[in-house]
Formats: sequence, C-alpha cells, structure tokens
Amino acid sequence: MSARTLTCRVETMETLSADVYRLFLRGDPQQILFAPGQYLTLVVQGNHLPFSIANAPNGEGILELHVQYVADSNNARALFEQLHVGADLEVSLAGGESVLELDDPRPLLLIAAGTGFAQMKSIIEASLALHPERPIHLWWAARARSELYMELQARHWAEQHEQFSFTPVVELPGEEDFDGVVERIDNALHDRIQRADEASIFIAGSPGMVYAVVDTLARIEPMAKRIFSDVFSYAPRVQGEDGGS
Repeated sequence: MSARTLTCRVETMETLSADVYRLFLRGDPQQILFAPGQYLTLVVQGNHLPFSIANAPNGEGILELHVQYVADSNNARALFEQLHVGADLEVSLAGGESVLELDDPRPLLLIAAGTGFAQMKSIIEASLALHPERPIHLWWAARARSELYMELQARHWAEQHEQFSFTPVVELPGEEDFDGVVERIDNALHDRIQRADEASIFIAGSPGMVYAVVDTLARIEPMAKRIFSDVFSYAPRVQGEDGGS
C-alpha cells in the first residue's frame, strides 16, 4: 500500500510515564489503512517524525501513538508545542515492512526496548484477534522498571491468554518484587532462549539494541531465519560491523 498524507485530529492525550504520552488520533477511516507493525510520520515544521502505530487496524479511523518527549530534541519540542486535544496534525502513512503476515501460523517472538513496545502492541492485538491460538512471547526491555510504561497491559495479556507470555527486562538493579530479568536484553535472551528457528521474530529498538539481539539470536542453534525490524531499512548494517547496544 502506498503512503498517503491526511489530516488527523488529536482526540485524547494521556500520560503513560514521566516522558511517554499516548495519543489517539482520529481521521477518515477510508484513508487510514495500515498493516500491524507499520508506522506513520507526523509532519512538523517540514520534518517527518516517525512513530509506530500502536493499535491494530480497526476500520474506525483511530490511530494510537506512544510519543516520548526528549528534552534536548528540537523536533520533540516543536511537536509538543502542537499537541493538545482538538489539534489537527498532518499525518503520512503507512510505512515499514516489518509487519505481521496475517496468514503466518508461526509462533511470535517479540523483542522491544522502550517505545518499541508500540509496534509490538499493534502486532499482539492483531494476532490475538485473528489467531488466538498462536503462541506469543513478548520481551520488553528498559533501563528501569518505571520505563515499562504499559507493564500492566502486558501482564493482563498474559493473565487472559494462556499462549501469551511476557518477560520484562531491566538493566538497573534494585527492583523489589520484580519477577522479570535484571540484565541487558541481549544477554537475557542468550541465557534463556534455546531455539528460535520456528518463530517469526520482530525486534524494535535502537539500531545498537537491534543488532546486539540479532547477534545473540545468530549464536542460538539452530539459527533464527525469520527476523524483522525496521532498523534493517533505515540503519542498515555495514558488512563486518560488530553489534552493540
């Protein structure tokens, strides 16, 4: 599907954490066409700012975004100057090839860092609606637990769906009553995944995080073959380059 530009209105704006906000935009349902896992861009002062679409396609003209405010970013400041309920935003959608294939019967291994969770949320919602029997394992990483801004939603999926499992991962120690993993995400995966060849794998995060995870998966036998990430398109790896986070 080709990208199109349209105007959407900010219907609601919620605070999810100290610096992450959830937006619900409403536009023409006939123009809001996307696949689970795709992203849109908000056009702000001539700049195109990409954000993963956090909801599954619903036919109702609703788009959910998880927007992080970065204080030292000129683009973030310009965007938040425009953000208020009732504001009209110029939206271009949809982009990205890291999408859920609706007829894919394989288990899903979803690995996200930070607001990369937004892309996984869209994929999870679509998969649970279309193939509720498909196993899904979500790994969500952050530096601190407070940055897992929708942890309760992930735990709710795990409680409501037997085939859904959730592993939260944080880097900073000191969490109490935490049943997740305190480790860097690539190390956590290396120590806990025995095989990944049967799954469709989606990774969302910074290029360093994504390639560190790719390298980890490559060391698991047999090697994973179906790995998807938008990073492969916008930050392709230089041949021979080492991974890192």
